[in-house]
Amino acid sequence: MTDNNIYQEEISSNKTEALFLALTLVFFLLLAWSWKIAGLDTAAAIFLSLAIVFLFYSLNYRTLKIHMTRGSLELKFGIFAWRIPFNNIEDCRLDENLPALMKNGGAGIHFMMIDHRYRASFNFLEFPRVVVAFKNKVGLVRDISFSTRNPTEIVSLIEKAMSNIRTAYNNE
Repeated sequence: MTDNNIYQEEISSNKTEALFLALTLVFFLLLAWSWKIAGLDTAAAIFLSLAIVFLFYSLNYRTLKIHMTRGSLELKFGIFAWRIPFNNIEDCRLDENLPALMKNGGAGIHFMMIDHRYRASFNFLEFPRVVVAFKNKVGLVRDISFSTRNPTEIVSLIEKAMSNIRTAYNNE
């Protein structure tokens, strides 16, 4: 890591990858079965669409990359990335006490309403999460949560970065 980098982590889930690949295979097999019986009908088109979606999921949601520099936190899931400048972070904490459906509702990138705040979530099911609240919302999004192996370390690093920004701002 260079001097500008303060944290870097890559996490993946063999369980999630296996699930997405299994669903891809199931829908391709259903497509083949449907095509053999009825040709390219509505069911075959649906099975093809679902097979393509889960193939994309298995390729795109393979690894979540977390990268912190002195100025921002960046989350990257395949082709999707989200950069959060530390000066737009209002709060950071462990993401606990979620309703079961929201906590276990899937892996990848999800959008949900939690406590009347719209949230983006970059996650794998088997890892703990950190949630970051924005000072100024980004589009509709007020919070972002993400999975990590080191939630307390990440919260500590973000709080330290926020403190450094406040100190620098107060010294101006």
